[in-house]
Amino acid sequence: MPVQSNVRWVDIESLFLELGSNVSEGRGSRVQVKLNGVRAVFHRPHPKPETDKGALNSVKRFLINAGIKNDEI
Repeated sequence: MPVQSNVRWVDIESLFLELGSNVSEGRGSRVQVKLNGVRAVFHRPHPKPETDKGALNSVKRFLINAGIKNDEI
């Protein structure tokens, strides 16, 4: 399935929280996320609020590594 390119970062952070992630602020635009023992650091997009396809692929890999299945997202 092709990756969307119009997903707002606030929606991704909301998903992380809904799944039970620990989300904390890093330096600058960094966001640290920990879920099921798996840790990742992401960068909030700027100046636009939409996340690029590369970052969305990273989010997907993180969720898979944390044991989240497609039907849980």
